[in-house]
Amino acid sequence: MKAAIYKKYGGPYVVSVQKVGKPEPSDKEILIKISASTINRTDTGIRSAEYFVTRFFYGLFRPKRQILGCEFAGTVEKKGGKVSRFSVGDEVFGFNENTFGGHAEYLKISQDAAVSTIPKNLSVVKSAAILEGAHYALNIIRAAKVRSGADVLVYGATGAIGSAAVQLLKAKGAEVTAVCNTRNVQLVKDLGANAVIDYQKENLFDISTRFDFVFDTVGKINFSKSKALLKENGIYISTEPGKNWENAFLAMKTFFRGKKRVLFPIPKIDQKTVIYLRDLVEQDLFSPVIDRYFYLDQIVDAHTYVDLGMKTGNVIILMNGSTRSD
Repeated sequence: MKAAIYKKYGGPYVVSVQKVGKPEPSDKEILIKISASTINRTDTGIRSAEYFVTRFFYGLFRPKRQILGCEFAGTVEKKGGKVSRFSVGDEVFGFNENTFGGHAEYLKISQDAAVSTIPKNLSVVKSAAILEGAHYALNIIRAAKVRSGADVLVYGATGAIGSAAVQLLKAKGAEVTAVCNTRNVQLVKDLGANAVIDYQKENLFDISTRFDFVFDTVGKINFSKSKALLKENGIYISTEPGKNWENAFLAMKTFFRGKKRVLFPIPKIDQKTVIYLRDLVEQDLFSPVIDRYFYLDQIVDAHTYVDLGMKTGNVIILMNGSTRSD
């Protein structure tokens, strides 16, 4: 099978498409013929080892797992003898944060892992983009214990995480103020934001609204700046660790001191979470935003584009003859 392989850390050029062996499922695994995957900040961050600490998890000197791609969607081609949850021919989607492997034509995964049948109202290709941003956003929203009527600021509302966060918060009944650039104001309104701040035309810190929760999805505003935007017992969470991992330390410090707090939740995903997000899609409460599509043979171009930090929503990688309409 064809797969995008990287054998050392670095820029997009370290990735190349090569022929590798096709995996064989064990008794409790399914073999999926991949129609689509995504490429996101998780993939490019691991590839570049921008944060040196990632090497402790993925290989100190060289990558342990050479095929990236945590999200995937496709069709079950084969199943192990003890698989009961899926049948050959099922269209499925999932998230593999342990061994990755989505940037390949085939992937094997346990039937008990973060995988489910695709939503009835979404194509198999677009289903590949449901989980990465949404599960990060969902974990953080749950950590902040957001309730109906809460005032929430989403900074960076157009990435995979931010665009999911706006929709998931609205599904919980929150009052959402979203920050984005001029080009994406209408998109963010369409996602359901109650108010939109165009950071290219307005100063966020001039607004009078104060928030129960500031959600920085891109690591652009730190806790020191955000305190002015928080209510007395407000919570700040960023998807990034911050300079010198300050957000992890601030989470410990503010736990004991101060009413305004930093939280630093570790995201988790399981099959229950996948099914929950699938159900939201089927209820028309969430839909992944798609920026553009690349074919597997264009993987270097895809990495280069995501590295720019300018994507809107998700970038999809097409495989096995799939097209954006599949």
